[in-house]
Amino acid sequence: MSWEKEVEELNRLKAMTAAMGGEAALERRRSSGRLNVRERIEKLVDADSFREVGALTGRPEFDEGGRVSNLAPGNLIFGRAKIDSRPVCVAGDDYSVVGSAGGATVPGKFAMCEKMANELRIPLVRLLESTGGNSRSLEQLGRTYIPQMEGWETVVENMGTIPVVALGLGPVAGIGAAKMVFSHYAVMVRERSHMFMAGPPLVARLGEVVTKEELGGAELQARAGGVDEVVDTEEEAFACAKRFLSYLPSSVYELAERTVPQDDPHRKDEWLIKAVPQERRRVYDMRRIIKSVFDSGSFMEMTQRYGASVITGLARLDGWPVAVMASDPYRYGGAWTAESNAKVERFVDFANTFHLPVVNLVDVPGFLIGRDAEMAGTIRSGARALSSVFQAKVPWCTVLVRKVFGVAGASHANHARYHYRFSWPSGDWGSIPVEGGVASAYRDEIAKAEDPDAMLSLIEARLNQVRSPFRAAMAFDCEDIIDPRETRPLLCEFANNVAKLREPGPVATALRP
Repeated sequence: MSWEKEVEELNRLKAMTAAMGGEAALERRRSSGRLNVRERIEKLVDADSFREVGALTGRPEFDEGGRVSNLAPGNLIFGRAKIDSRPVCVAGDDYSVVGSAGGATVPGKFAMCEKMANELRIPLVRLLESTGGNSRSLEQLGRTYIPQMEGWETVVENMGTIPVVALGLGPVAGIGAAKMVFSHYAVMVRERSHMFMAGPPLVARLGEVVTKEELGGAELQARAGGVDEVVDTEEEAFACAKRFLSYLPSSVYELAERTVPQDDPHRKDEWLIKAVPQERRRVYDMRRIIKSVFDSGSFMEMTQRYGASVITGLARLDGWPVAVMASDPYRYGGAWTAESNAKVERFVDFANTFHLPVVNLVDVPGFLIGRDAEMAGTIRSGARALSSVFQAKVPWCTVLVRKVFGVAGASHANHARYHYRFSWPSGDWGSIPVEGGVASAYRDEIAKAEDPDAMLSLIEARLNQVRSPFRAAMAFDCEDIIDPRETRPLLCEFANNVAKLREPGPVATALRP
């Protein structure tokens, strides 16, 4: 006896759920130039690798004979797949089904998706496009309910277990916005995706009339630190996800793999000898230095628009993946703001979670000062950033490019550990810059002088004689001053030396959103 009839019925039911929200809804998406969720999954993952879980899940309708006449699918599609031949879990909101609103959710499906990725220890990519809660569902339910976050205990656990990528590909509101930020890397599409806790209609009830773009546009969220990257197309978002995952292990129980080196580890770029100006108040291009000292073309910047005085990203050294942190003197002279502090804390915890060695290129004049900085709670957020640096267990290498002042400057590394640290001849450090501290420390002496300006210049000249980094090196306060052109070979040596020191497993201070 054959089960052919049952298999035919299985295929008939699968065809119903595969129709998603119906031809009319899918045509509206096509006419607006948007992909549907199944098309998105096809473009993201390796060809023919997606294996859907819960393909029959939906709300059935029965005819008089008890046969399923219609099977309305839920608005979440998920399953296992491969990206660049690596196993992953992919979950996608189906906006063609009631705008992917909460009323169309099938209980348990989201929680099972998160749990599958967690227990299989494979990366998770969320394709998000959801309007959030829907008041219509209250009539269907016949009652209100106390909000609860089903499956969220796994969502939180995943932040310390597997790489999670969130791609905002349309409107993302309410719980969808929470899914966006509960990730290690979040991307939005310019002018097509919007993220907010509640949309313009609800905000208008509070008296604030705004457009979707004004309330939660991609650029706004990137500047606010809500997402890490903004791109122009969905295809670019998929490419960002793939590239990000290429630097990471599949879970914290593994180590990120080395790629075949494509760049000479002994390369020395001649222009680095003049990369930092002799004039201390002149700025320079730190990103050009980054591109020079790491493997060619390997630097992937993250969260560029937020906390902009600190540059963060991923790169490779002789093929080994590393986390990169650097100062941007074009923004507040490299001073750490409250936003920069939050960015540092999150990035260091991320690197520590996935066992990525950190390379820190330092030019920090201290925390940003002034009343606005005090009102922003800069010192408290700075203390959290400092704590993340001291709690990190990953290998750490510091290059002192120029300024290293105050508490923020002291956060360049955990001083209690072995110092894998180099300084350029442009290094300049202390508790406070000479230019800012003389007027305070020598106030009486300057005030009593016949020519206060001349006395100020005289004192500064005396102090400038002792600020040479060579004097610090003579006292072994600076372990190694190097020719800037030697930076790449030494960093590649660092990456190779510490590769064996990386230890897989969960960490005590895993990343929080």
